Amino acid sequence: MVKEQQLETKSSGEINAQYDDLIRAFKAFKETNEERVAQIERRMGPDVVTTDRLTRIEDAIDTHRRAVDELTLKAQRPHLSSAVRSGVGLQHKAAFEGYIRQGEQRALRGLEEKALSASVGPDGGFTVPPEIEAGINRAVRTLSPIRAIAGVRQISSNVYSKPFMTAGPVTGWVGETAPRPETASPVIAALSFPTMELYAMPSATQALLDDSAVNIDQWIADEVRVAFADQEGTAFVTGDGIAQPKGFLSYTKVAAANWVWGSTGYLATGVAGAFAATAPTDRLIDLTFAVKAGYRANGTFVMNRATQSAIRKFKDNNNNYIWQPPAKAGDAPLLLGYPVAECEDMPNIGTDTFAIAFGDFARGYLVVDRVGVRILRDPYSSKPYVLFYTTKRVGGGIQDFDAIKLLKFGVN
Repeated sequence: MVKEQQLETKSSGEINAQYDDLIRAFKAFKETNEERVAQIERRMGPDVVTTDRLTRIEDAIDTHRRAVDELTLKAQRPHLSSAVRSGVGLQHKAAFEGYIRQGEQRALRGLEEKALSASVGPDGGFTVPPEIEAGINRAVRTLSPIRAIAGVRQISSNVYSKPFMTAGPVTGWVGETAPRPETASPVIAALSFPTMELYAMPSATQALLDDSAVNIDQWIADEVRVAFADQEGTAFVTGDGIAQPKGFLSYTKVAAANWVWGSTGYLATGVAGAFAATAPTDRLIDLTFAVKAGYRANGTFVMNRATQSAIRKFKDNNNNYIWQPPAKAGDAPLLLGYPVAECEDMPNIGTDTFAIAFGDFARGYLVVDRVGVRILRDPYSSKPYVLFYTTKRVGGGIQDFDAIKLLKFGVN
């Protein structure tokens, strides 16, 4: 217990130190950017040394912010082996560890046959214990920027269907004794979210597997979480919906003034591949107000690092920077008072690209997870390494087309 408290204190100190460095870097950024702007006004161009220094400071800001996020995640990550398990859970854990370390299948097959599992057998692999699955999903959620802000639903089938009302019942006002005319019935349709197979294949030496000091639960979760998060992150943004989730940038896009259900609305900056030269912040404000108030309250900006770097230099009418660092370690930076999700799968600013999204992603985008992560042990394909073919089924798509709006860097 004392050792755990010491580790926790050390971790907290590291987080605070990185956060303090982040705040100092942002202060230096503001001072250097003010110097750059003054040089532009005096000389019609910034000094090369100042520009280089500003670039280095921006890199430092991003580095310190990533360090804060990683340390916060590490401090919050529970030890999988400390989970309280039932008798059946302990049997599953022991059988699963025997399968991973030595390839022993009989005990695990017996347990899954009792549970009527559809994944029994060497060809389909075996279901991992629930605590390992929870650890994988928890880590993926933190690393995958869209999953972290989207709505998430777990299902036991391959497809999730969500009904929605395309046309509500006709209503109206009537007098106390006036006749009540018959009204039209609501029109119900359904959105379908099929789950697709996502896989990763970590490898290990038999020596590592024989080492009893290695926590197999944590090793499996750590090995696959980054691979799953990277693949998911791309699919949730740009996936075409064929053998993968459909990304929110892959739907039909129409100007916000002409928006209809089933498409994603957008505003244009009015300039090809750039913000307007004067008052560039105004279009960002317009983007937030393109989303209805009910969604705007929980809005989040989504953009990549390069776009965020460009916006970091913008100021409002009171000469305040519209981008602000996190209020505390573990929080997201703020843009116009709304959190920013940094997603490298978003396109860069360019002609007619949709480089910025804003909206309530918890209501707008749905991630569907089929319960169960499977592992197939393969000691033959890549000797002397043992491969672990790990799969899960994931789907995704827009569930409320009114909740997300895009900013297009184009004339119209």
